[in-house]
Amino acid sequence: MSDMNQERVAAAASVGGACSVQVGAALGATVFPLIGPAGVVALRQAVAATALLAIARPNPRRLTFRAIRPAVLLGLALVVMNWALYGAVERLGLGLAVTLEFLGPLTLALVGSRRRLDLGAAALAGTGVVLLTGTVPGIDLTGVALGLLAAGAWAAYIVLNQRVGARLPGVQGTAVASLVAAVLTAPLLVFALAGLDPRVLGHVLLIGLAAGILSSALPYSIDLNVLRVLPRNIFGVLQSVQPAAAALAGFVVLGQALSAWQLTGLALISVGNVVAVGRPARGAGPAEAAASA
Repeated sequence: MSDMNQERVAAAASVGGACSVQVGAALGATVFPLIGPAGVVALRQAVAATALLAIARPNPRRLTFRAIRPAVLLGLALVVMNWALYGAVERLGLGLAVTLEFLGPLTLALVGSRRRLDLGAAALAGTGVVLLTGTVPGIDLTGVALGLLAAGAWAAYIVLNQRVGARLPGVQGTAVASLVAAVLTAPLLVFALAGLDPRVLGHVLLIGLAAGILSSALPYSIDLNVLRVLPRNIFGVLQSVQPAAAALAGFVVLGQALSAWQLTGLALISVGNVVAVGRPARGAGPAEAAASA
């Protein structure tokens, strides 16, 4: 497969992974009243770690500290990113929370790109984000702070994921990172499930399984492989689909309505995404981008 075709496949996979994340996040939000955002995060990480370890089956003897150090840091970033995002979702709703979180990869795209067209695509997506957010009276400032914290963690996630992909084969790095996240959040999971009504336990576990696969195991693996093909700044531009996917998932799963301004924002984000994907030459390759990270 040619480099151009590889980049197109990677771009499509990145968009698909973004949609998967938001569907899983919306499903997870439905059980907030039962186990809270922290419980959903812990359940997600447990499912993701189990699934990815079963697939990757890393050999502990070959995992040196130097090789797994970025994966350990990635696990910490996952915990912060998911906890902060779900906290913001609880206070602001899925669409607005993810819009704030998107400032992380958008900033990486703007800082990392040296091409005018890439910067234009990022600016167009940023305009769409502003319109998608709309006017929110009486906005929860704690939720805004959590959304911005999630943005910083998402930026760290992109950088660390690229380094993990360069040091560990396949999805071993993602599996190790998910294991770290699962261990760190295990006490929260025990606490959440211990106080749960047995009559709803099956429902919560089923939602947790779906959220863990759709929002963690599948997109984490996709991102790891995409970042082996695409430069980090282009990956950041492609993530502009996240707010749109979140708004749509929130509408379908959680019953959130979309305003005319939000629909306009969705259109601008989609156009920015098409501009980024349609460019035949994208500057520095993954190896060069990784070296500069």
